[in-house]
Amino acid sequence: MKILFAGGGTAGHIFPIIAIVREIKTNYPYAEFEFFYIGPKDKFVAGLLSREGIQVRTILAGKLRRYFSLQNIIDIFKIPVGVLQAFYHIFVISPDLIFSKGGYGSFPAVLSGHLLLTPIFLHESDVSPGLANRLTSKFALEIFTAFPVEKTEYFPTGKMISVGNPIRKEILMGSREEAKKIFKLTGEKPVILILGGSQGAQRINDGFLLVLPDVLRDFEIIHQTGRLNFQQVKNEAEVVVSEELREHYHPLPFLEEQEMAQAYQAADLVVSRAGAGTIFEIAALGKPSILIPLPEAAQNHQVRNAYAFSESGACLVIEENNFGPHFILERLKYLFSDPKILAEMSEKAKEFSRPQAASIIAGYLVDYLK
Repeated sequence: MKILFAGGGTAGHIFPIIAIVREIKTNYPYAEFEFFYIGPKDKFVAGLLSREGIQVRTILAGKLRRYFSLQNIIDIFKIPVGVLQAFYHIFVISPDLIFSKGGYGSFPAVLSGHLLLTPIFLHESDVSPGLANRLTSKFALEIFTAFPVEKTEYFPTGKMISVGNPIRKEILMGSREEAKKIFKLTGEKPVILILGGSQGAQRINDGFLLVLPDVLRDFEIIHQTGRLNFQQVKNEAEVVVSEELREHYHPLPFLEEQEMAQAYQAADLVVSRAGAGTIFEIAALGKPSILIPLPEAAQNHQVRNAYAFSESGACLVIEENNFGPHFILERLKYLFSDPKILAEMSEKAKEFSRPQAASIIAGYLVDYLK
């Protein structure tokens, strides 16, 4: 049996695919499955998927930006070429079904699959769906959603199944003791994990650098800066942070899966953007959080994700125009001023979580193929 996955644009489209493939392999070890992926060329993504035994086929994919850019003109021509490339690959592979995670990279594969009469399933991570999933939802037999059906916009209710966002179980298997060794934590202060995403979040980095010495007096920090920003953040931190406080600051360019698992376990609070993948990982681990949504995100989906999560009482949302460095410092001190506040946020996060999403989706797909 052949399952073709489609998606692309960010790592948030890829990690759920990996989670689902792992669940299928674990839960149905005696079934003969072949896994394929079609999406835009990306060495990082190709490496991740290949390690999971997923065969990668790359195509051109055009991204339609919601602002003026000459790149839009070029990308318009990429779309029909990508559809033709996807059509060829799907015709040759002849998958039994297509599972799309969305993102601009998914559109050519889903459209081509529809033309070739291949059954299509979608997953939508956000409260407000992206353009690709909005367009291709008409072709889908079922649409799995991360957030509750009543909060998810645009799709017809009859097609939606609320399951949560697929997360890798390995992310949940860290230990505080291992984290202390990996990150050389002193264990003297509460630990804050700052996540900038695979590409980093420059404005979050800059905001924390302005008050870094003040934050380090009360907290220990594990800081994923993003690969592109790492050297700059490291250099600036060395200038502003005194020798005695440096042992409490642990910047890294990017956290691989096992490192992320340990960092999550060590963290007493997580500061992050509001991508759905991170929200559901935080929730599954029951970690209190401060979310700073990316204001430029399509359909303003990060803001909507963040507030949908915060309604449960699991997190504090700070929109970027309010993200003053001293304000974030005050919020941190407030949250840690009373252990009951963090304990309640942790409990609400666990109640919100849907850690079985990958297993549920895997079961649906396999049952369909029986």
